[in-house]
Amino acid sequence: VQLVESGGGSVQPGGSLRLSCVASGYSIRNYCVGWFRQAPGKEREGVAAMYRGPDGTDPYEFLNRPRYVDSVKGRFTISQDRAQDQSVLYLQMTGLRPDDTAMHSCAAQYCSGVLEPIPDKFSYWGQGTQVTVS
Repeated sequence: VQLVESGGGSVQPGGSLRLSCVASGYSIRNYCVGWFRQAPGKEREGVAAMYRGPDGTDPYEFLNRPRYVDSVKGRFTISQDRAQDQSVLYLQMTGLRPDDTAMHSCAAQYCSGVLEPIPDKFSYWGQGTQVTVS
């Protein structure tokens, strides 16, 4: 399993960034993906997570809707494109604030329904991309 993030950078408060995470090396069926971040001196925290069923559809769409932590609701959007052998996970970030400054990482985990964005629930991790808001 390989996860490679990109799209981080430095922006002013109120600005926007779009993070990308290219995922490959595993069977793209029944899995959860998420975005997490870690600021210096703080523990890793979840940002958002979403679920994909076996054929890209989900009969329980409402129950498996994306999850967001309260601090990013209304500002961040998680989404995903999926091709035959890889998928790209996105995090569209708007209204960025200084407290969003952190190393942002994507993660993946086989699952049967959406997982809350809790780091311990995910097994596969990328290296991260830095987001700085100042």
